[in-house]
This record gives sequence, structure tokens and C-alpha cells, in this order.
Amino acid sequence: MKNIKKVAVLSALIASFASAESIAATEWNVSLWGKRRAFTENVEKLAELVDQKTNGDFKLNISYGGLSKSKENLDGISIGAFEMAQFCSFYHKQKNPSITVTELPFSRNVSLSRITEIYSEVFKHPAVAKDLARWNATLLMPTPMPQYNIISKSDPIKSLEDFKGLRVRGPGGIMGVLGQLGAIKTGVPFSEVRQSMDSGVIDAASFAPHAHLATKSYKVGKWATTNLNLGSANCPVVVNTDALNSLKPAHKKALLGSVDEALAFYVKNYDENTTSKYQKAISDQGLTQITFSAAQTAELNKMSESVRKNWVTSNSKNFDAQDLYNFTEALFNK
Repeated sequence: MKNIKKVAVLSALIASFASAESIAATEWNVSLWGKRRAFTENVEKLAELVDQKTNGDFKLNISYGGLSKSKENLDGISIGAFEMAQFCSFYHKQKNPSITVTELPFSRNVSLSRITEIYSEVFKHPAVAKDLARWNATLLMPTPMPQYNIISKSDPIKSLEDFKGLRVRGPGGIMGVLGQLGAIKTGVPFSEVRQSMDSGVIDAASFAPHAHLATKSYKVGKWATTNLNLGSANCPVVVNTDALNSLKPAHKKALLGSVDEALAFYVKNYDENTTSKYQKAISDQGLTQITFSAAQTAELNKMSESVRKNWVTSNSKNFDAQDLYNFTEALFNK
């Protein structure tokens, strides 16, 4: 009888350990930052869909800053500190040079849904896949953003020459063009943008609508551009490749099969809520809206050529940058 009891207890313990391992294997930690916002709705929706499709057997546990600093998310993925993360390529261009091709100023006014398609196709390019593989990372989905526009507290500009001396917080592609006009790239943390504009550390910030809303830059601004069209940031969602490959087939299918639906939800939410909310905010605040003429746009595009060529030249030693550039440009022109 004692032996029977021992066997029963041992079996229960083994079952308990097996159950714990099973639970751990179907729970992924996801590293984001800040707080839930339009920028993270693709991940939030993905978690919801995966949970539904697996009846709760596979969960994505989303953490906003509790797992890693935003600029260290790719490093965390590489060592398996967590299974999924979001990051922005301009945080560390040297770590992911290939995907910065999408941040170049292509001078195209493209819809958010088209940006989604372009980034998704670029992520499949062999050079990009190989680049991210160095970090044991697989690109899962983009976080598409509209073309960046500027809000500034300076007096409204009347010509492109008025950018001279303007201290702007913005990404490399945009500043590569505005720098030719004399604008000064000035780096400040995202969380300090409003304070920096208030104190005069920067004169302007270049963001997508959700970020202008989050920083409330429009509260201190006097003018905003409407059609700068010099690019936006690329902030993909990646997964640890080993973790992805070790998923149960049903869980992997649920994850990968939910990406398109999550992105469709993200785009609809951004277009219908965030963009309209931003337009209302700058209008209610009385900001002067600066729309560049066709001639000015052509001049900006001409200056963009050198930025694009420099990107190809500086990256050619690491991969076939010309091929990747041509591939991406064709997608923007399509």
C-alpha cells in the first residue's frame, strides 16, 4: 500500500512539473515601452487574437518597460531574455542597417495601408532577413506609421530657406534633407520633447501623429507641416527565432496567422482615430498649417537624392545595398 501511495505521489509530482513546463512553453514575454497607445495596437490585437485562437493555451504577456529599455530590446531578443519585442531601427542603425532603407526620404505621399504592405515586403528580402538573423531575430510584423510632419514653436516659415538654424528633433532621413537647408539636428529623449520645446532646447519636433499627441507638442507649437513627405520611422515587431521554431505547430499557426488581422486593425484604428484626433488638435490649437508647393516639394526631393545615395554607399560593404534600395524604391513607386 505504501509503495502504491509513493507511486501515486511521484506521478502527481511529475504531472505537476510537466504541467508547469507546458504553461511556461506557451507563455511569451513581450517587451514594449511607454504605455498602451496607437503605436502598440498591432501587438495588443495580436495578443488578443492568439489567446482567442488557442483558447488561452498560448498567451503573449505584454510589458511596458518592465523587461528592458526600449533601445535594448533587440539585444534582449538576441539572448532570449524575452520572446517578442518592438524597437525602432534608428535607435541603433549599426545593429540593423538593412531596415533603415525604409526610413529614407522617398518623397511619396503613401497611405498607411500601403506603408504596411511595403514594410512587410521589405522584411522578406534576403538581405534584411540575414541582417536580423545576426540577433537571432525574425521580423514578425511592421508598426506602420504615416509620413512624419513637423510642429514648431518658431514663427511660421514662409520659404524653405526659413529652416536655416531651426533646431529640430527628427530621424536621420528627414534631417539629412533639412540639414541641407541649415536645420540643426538636436537629440532629446522622447519623454522630454515637450519640456525641451518649452525651454527652447529645441525649436521643433518631427513625428507621426500619435507621437505629437503623446508629447503634446501641439500645445506649444505655432505651425505644423502637412505634406513634408520625407519619410517616417521603422519600428518592427520581432521574435526570438529559437522561440518561434520551438512553438507547437498549432501555436505557431495561430501567431503567424494573426499578423494580417492585427495589422488591419492597427491601420483602421490609426486612420479613424489617431489621425483625425491629431488634425482636430492642431486645428483647435490654432496652429498655422504649412503646405509645401509642388515646386518646393520638387526641391526637397532633389535634396533627398544625396541622402539616398549616401545610404547605398555607406551600406554596400555589408550587403547588396543597391539591390535592397532598388527593391524598396520600386515598392514606393508602385
